[in-house]
Amino acid sequence: MSTTTRWWWVRHAPVVGHNGRIYGQDDLECDCSDQATFRHLARVLPREAVWVTSHLRRTRRTAAAIAAEMAGPASAAPVIEPALAEQHFGDWQGMTNAELAAQRDGVWHRFWLAPAHEAPPGGESFVAVIERVSAAVRRLSADHAGRDIVAVTHGGTIRAALAIALDLDPERALAVAVDNCALTRLDHIAGSPGSHALHEADAWSVRLVNAPPRTLF
Repeated sequence: MSTTTRWWWVRHAPVVGHNGRIYGQDDLECDCSDQATFRHLARVLPREAVWVTSHLRRTRRTAAAIAAEMAGPASAAPVIEPALAEQHFGDWQGMTNAELAAQRDGVWHRFWLAPAHEAPPGGESFVAVIERVSAAVRRLSADHAGRDIVAVTHGGTIRAALAIALDLDPERALAVAVDNCALTRLDHIAGSPGSHALHEADAWSVRLVNAPPRTLF
């Protein structure tokens, strides 16, 4: 017998104040003025769900904006999960691509040759992001088995989740578009403990990827 845990991934609302600079895990504000977008998401997201965000305010603000458009009692406060944060770009955060290129730093050039495997100075690689997101997803799927989990997170986090579900090469996963406030639905199907049958092994079903809110309802 299998158990399906439904993950509803939403990327946060557009970030404001970055001025074209790499922000990664910088804790910037987001623009939550587009109520129609949040209304569409509120209509399609399950009410009886576990809500999860990263520790960064743009995900918490977005989750609150969606919850405000839901009819009935307010949803429970989201679980704050730092392991679902955006990729940390270390010393590069706060800089523009042009500023980094002007430094003629070998690390910068190697990063663009293999962006998933190279880590910025003081930061982490996308491969490392996949590893931490995978651990968090496994833990949360076990803690909330059979439930709906609404995860309001980041573009890099959602690409990592898709890499896990589809067993994608990390470099190829970086090519997946993840737009602000778009919805991705991934179902985790857990098999019976101790079973080795193929149809009862853990698996993923990809239901929706990068769907604009206005197409959902």
